[in-house]
Amino acid sequence: MEKVTLHVQGMSCGHCVKAVEGSVGELKGVSNVNVHLENGTVDVEFNANEVTLDQIKETIDDQGYEVVQVVNV
Repeated sequence: MEKVTLHVQGMSCGHCVKAVEGSVGELKGVSNVNVHLENGTVDVEFNANEVTLDQIKETIDDQGYEVVQVVNV
């Protein structure tokens, strides 16, 4: 399992949390996703053999938010 923290711009409310957690959480290989509105981050735990970091970032982008930085945990 890999763990990353994504710094995401544009999230500001409960709907944002639901949109990101729901869409990323549906990806095959993602085992955990938590949005932290107060600091604009998303923690993701995933199996890199099943889903790529680029697929996760694209899913967040598709929801209307922008991943600006990735920090490996």
